[in-house]
Amino acid sequence: MKALAPAPVEAAGALVWRVRSGRLQVALVHRPRYRDWSWPKGKLDPGEIAPVAAVREVEEETGMAVVLGIPLPGLEYRLSDGRRKLVHYWAALAGGRGDEAPLGARPPVTHAARAEIDLWEWFDVGDAARRLTRGADRRPLDALVEAHQRGRLATRALVVARHAQARKRTLWGGTEEDRPLTGLGLRQAVAAVPVLAAFGVHRVVTSRWERCAASVAPYATAAGIGAEVADGLTEARHDESPGRVGAIVREMLVDPRDALLCTHRPVLPTVLDVLAEHSRRQVADALPEKNPFLAPAELLVAHRGETPRGVRVLAVERHLSPAMPD
Repeated sequence: MKALAPAPVEAAGALVWRVRSGRLQVALVHRPRYRDWSWPKGKLDPGEIAPVAAVREVEEETGMAVVLGIPLPGLEYRLSDGRRKLVHYWAALAGGRGDEAPLGARPPVTHAARAEIDLWEWFDVGDAARRLTRGADRRPLDALVEAHQRGRLATRALVVARHAQARKRTLWGGTEEDRPLTGLGLRQAVAAVPVLAAFGVHRVVTSRWERCAASVAPYATAAGIGAEVADGLTEARHDESPGRVGAIVREMLVDPRDALLCTHRPVLPTVLDVLAEHSRRQVADALPEKNPFLAPAELLVAHRGETPRGVRVLAVERHLSPAMPD
């Protein structure tokens, strides 16, 4: 019997960027143990998912609280013991742009990684390319520079969520409006808090039905923001008027805030159709096409930005809930 390959070691980090005097700059960290310059990054903690780890590692290594933007090309290589290592990267902006992730919703930071870093500095991107020790680390930098040149680097997130796991219809004696989350669903709602914080969510719009409202409640509480209830996002109202859902999505696309929209599986095709209408072809092709579109508590992050054609979705990514069944 063939032995199973060991699970890859996963790490995450970010290319934190800013523009100063018209020049694109990025932050590099120096590790004295290896005497190298690289991107702030580190291994995922048990049960942690990559975007949460990326935000945590950047803050541990530089002290900067960041909000993630578009995903960048990652790296894959072999460790000395033969295992694969996967490193996930995002573009990121440091706190101070006026809408950084709400403090109460950010992942905990231990600062343990600072022992591995003796300094960090901002570099113009050309200088950063020369300063990086590993040639492979230039790959995400090249993508960042290209996105900036094309006007696709400054983005806002619109996170589309399917509500967390709810009680089955056949096992619930109440109405569809008040069907609650299961124990797993409640854990999924809590697990979403640091993920949504990683993308700087400052606006929450939800179906008024209980399973959606309960799915966003932990984040809204942690972030100290009120959830907006949109009656049009319920299954019943969507059946009556899909156009109402389309109007909600279009309004949220042009809203300058990073935002969350929580709804139900039967409503998702309409939401995704509107996103596709406002996406580049390559991005539209990456949107879910088959039922159930998103798993319970799964998040689809649509990164949108201003273009000559108006607001467009420039990149998308999906994240399953890290919460596990009992």
